[in-house]
Amino acid sequence: MSKLPRRKFLQQTTLATAGLSLSGSLLANPVSIFGANDRLNFGLIGCNGMGWSNMQAHLKLPNVTCIALADVDQRVLDRRTGELKKMTGKAPKLYTDYRKMLENKDIDVVIIGTPDHWHCLNMVDALQAGKHVYVEKPLANSIEECNVMLKAANASDKLVQVGQWQRSGQQYDEAIKYVQSGKLGQIRLVKCWAYQGWMNPVPEKPNTTPPAGVDYVMWLGPAPERPFNENRFHFNFRWFWDYAGGLMTDWGVHELDIALFAMGAKAPKSILASGGKLAYPDDASETPDTLQTVYEFDNYNLLWEHATGIDGGPYGRTEGIAFIGNNGTLIVNRGGWEVLPEGERVEGEWKNKIDRVELTKPEGNALDKHAKNFVTAIRNNDKSALACGVETGSVAAITAHMGNIAYKTGKKIYWEATSGSFKDSEADALVSARYHNGWELPKV
Repeated sequence: MSKLPRRKFLQQTTLATAGLSLSGSLLANPVSIFGANDRLNFGLIGCNGMGWSNMQAHLKLPNVTCIALADVDQRVLDRRTGELKKMTGKAPKLYTDYRKMLENKDIDVVIIGTPDHWHCLNMVDALQAGKHVYVEKPLANSIEECNVMLKAANASDKLVQVGQWQRSGQQYDEAIKYVQSGKLGQIRLVKCWAYQGWMNPVPEKPNTTPPAGVDYVMWLGPAPERPFNENRFHFNFRWFWDYAGGLMTDWGVHELDIALFAMGAKAPKSILASGGKLAYPDDASETPDTLQTVYEFDNYNLLWEHATGIDGGPYGRTEGIAFIGNNGTLIVNRGGWEVLPEGERVEGEWKNKIDRVELTKPEGNALDKHAKNFVTAIRNNDKSALACGVETGSVAAITAHMGNIAYKTGKKIYWEATSGSFKDSEADALVSARYHNGWELPKV
């Protein structure tokens, strides 16, 4: 397995976790500029679930078309081909190996909707093939991969948007500005959470042969070799460590991203996590269905928590972020934002420290706005205009992976920013990516 030198990728980890922007070097090669009337040809790698949702959002924009689909499941390819033909009147080119698709010179932009363990290979290969990239969150399945992808993006003149589309939601923008205004006073705690009442146990199922039309060897890619099991395929891959990081990385990157950005957060000093399979202890999944993670920053703590099978999250919301300050608490989620003031007694009368802000609901579709932001940035050749560039995606993903590392070790772990490593050797070993079946970590 080929890897970046350990010192080098840990130094990059420090930068990414601290939220520092690494500007890419200017390339000598001329850059293609797409005008408003020039057609952008998209290819989609991983056509199920969010990959398809992302593609549909981009197809709503003028002069955007999808000319190619890549997937290891022929059934998915057939279904999406039919849907595209109804939408556009044209059939896309089909590929079962994404690398063949990247050889297509007519493709300008690639959307990556594959399982997490494939993101790094897909994105680096796409950039090196000269494509702009929209990559689904979380950015990667390990801290090391995050930094390889960050390096690849900074070395390229192509644009990379990460699918943390809450960054394009108007309510989040307004909430962040309010937090940064200082009106809440000293913020001592930030809570992030996802309570997923719709999630039922994953029933145990026997291993089988892969369905007809599924290239299972290709689906596994760099993940450990295992017999095919329906539980690990398509949507439920999220709950198995080989391919993803559970709700900590699936929902966590969305909520942590807003919290970290609003607070101007640097690397946490320590991380502590506790939880487990408390809701469904005997089901087939591996990742914890109940988890609390505490990140220690200077002057405040950041709390992540998730739970499956119940909807009773903080403040009566199934998901969200709360900034708890001395003057009041701001709560924001996909339904909007509001401020609950703290009170104090002034000359015998109880008064609010700040004004109450009633619930302000969002306008428009944030995913559609995220797609528009990406396409506009491509047409203007402006990386700085991206709502969620690769640097932003790496900060959220690395922070989420830190939470999982703390959970796996069962310890309070400490991050040493100057050396770019955990002080605990067991935790530090979990920073690395582990590739199998002949696949290697991309070289950048």
